[in-house]
Amino acid sequence: MAGADRLDPKVLKTAGVLVAGVLAVVFDTTIVGVALHSLAADLHTTVATVQWVTTAYLLALGMTVPLSTWAMARFGGKRVWLVSLAVFLAGSVASSAAWDAPALIAGRVVQGIGGGLMLPVMTTLIVRAAGGRLLGRTTSIITLPALLGPILGPLAGGLILTHLSWRWMFWVNVPFCVVGLVLAARFLDRDEPTSRPRLDVAGLGLLAPGIAAVLLGLSRAPDGGFAHGGVLVPLISGVALVAGFGLYAVRRSDPLVDLRLFAHRPTASGSAVLFFSGFTLYGAVLLLPLYYQQVRGTSALDAGVALIPQGVGTLLSRSLAGRLTDRFGARVVAVAGFLVVGATTVPFAYADAQTSTWSLAGLLVLRGIGLGAVTVPVMAVAYLGLDRAQIAHASALTRIAQQIGGSFGTAVLAVLLQHAITGSDDLAAAFQRAFWWSTAFAALAALLALTLPRKERGSGTSSFRPCASAPVRRRPPKRRHRKAAEPEAAAIAEASRRAAAR
Repeated sequence: MAGADRLDPKVLKTAGVLVAGVLAVVFDTTIVGVALHSLAADLHTTVATVQWVTTAYLLALGMTVPLSTWAMARFGGKRVWLVSLAVFLAGSVASSAAWDAPALIAGRVVQGIGGGLMLPVMTTLIVRAAGGRLLGRTTSIITLPALLGPILGPLAGGLILTHLSWRWMFWVNVPFCVVGLVLAARFLDRDEPTSRPRLDVAGLGLLAPGIAAVLLGLSRAPDGGFAHGGVLVPLISGVALVAGFGLYAVRRSDPLVDLRLFAHRPTASGSAVLFFSGFTLYGAVLLLPLYYQQVRGTSALDAGVALIPQGVGTLLSRSLAGRLTDRFGARVVAVAGFLVVGATTVPFAYADAQTSTWSLAGLLVLRGIGLGAVTVPVMAVAYLGLDRAQIAHASALTRIAQQIGGSFGTAVLAVLLQHAITGSDDLAAAFQRAFWWSTAFAALAALLALTLPRKERGSGTSSFRPCASAPVRRRPPKRRHRKAAEPEAAAIAEASRRAAAR
């Protein structure tokens, strides 16, 4: 390979240090997802109460993401990373020592605060180290932890619950955190802040609770649909708060999260596709485990094992997707990825309890390859043409879009599945209808991916210019049922919360 086509060793060093720490966040989410019933039994509480172990973490994570932009500008990326990793470590130790459900939920909130800062900070530091070059390959490194979690997390959770106490689900985070802290302190470059911005308290007061309210409403939808107060009140309130932040932010020169980046087509189209991809990517996280458990009669652990081929396919396609994105642009790769995901979902719309396990495993490998071809280019394109200061804001925007879109997608598919179950005596047929919906969403996402920018002519092997070369143009603001059977409904709601947390 020519030197211009090779990632800078500094990028690889930075990515290696950050990935070592963020693996704790990824594994923690997927491990806890398989343990809710065990936690309810051991802590002598209801499943409804212990579900807040996941929900509280999700809400704390969502509320903290917007703080990452101000924190990095005020204290520098290295300091924020070290502090957020230390906070996550403290939350893990507190969770492992919890004596009852409220104490465990409190520990999870602390974990969510640390994780909410770590995820966008990791992305920002790696993209900055790349200097806007070869962002496809750079993003393939950023997505690595998210791909390893679904493969190894359920296995680790099942082994811990089988042979050890549930408290070890949180103790296993400690080595990752300690190694991450040591590596970051030793090898991360110190980036002193160039300014001392004041915290936008009013903006934080609008955006953070707005995101939390939206996520809370969506997390309740699988229990009984969207048309009840427990969903509509937080959902409408959250949308109103986020809209209020939008009106407020476009009139400030230094908002908490710069929404004027949506005037920049790559960031706007990338965020939009990330949001809608929640129906395709995260919705399947709900449907597939439930299909294996309810239609094929497997245990939760066996369902996790059955889904490993999809994770392997995604892992295998990650590097190739990055190279193809740099060579051909995000649009071609993303559209092809969504089409592959849709095509490999169709056979599940015909599958039943007698369908060959090996055939489904082969389909999941291909589906995973499509997922890798979607995730990498869509995330990479959001940073096209941004300068150094704008990268942190783009990281926050894409993370928020991905999180809300994922929660929305899982909630919608959970409601559709529950409705299909109530309208049919054949459980397999109900899942087949849900898989048809998932296929349709993949086709719509492929159409939306056509809005992504093309590769620029004469840009060489990389489809992205250096960050400082294309600042965003800033425009002045304008002035002016039937109920499903309770076991199926409870399972759908629980799986929806797990998928949203991932």
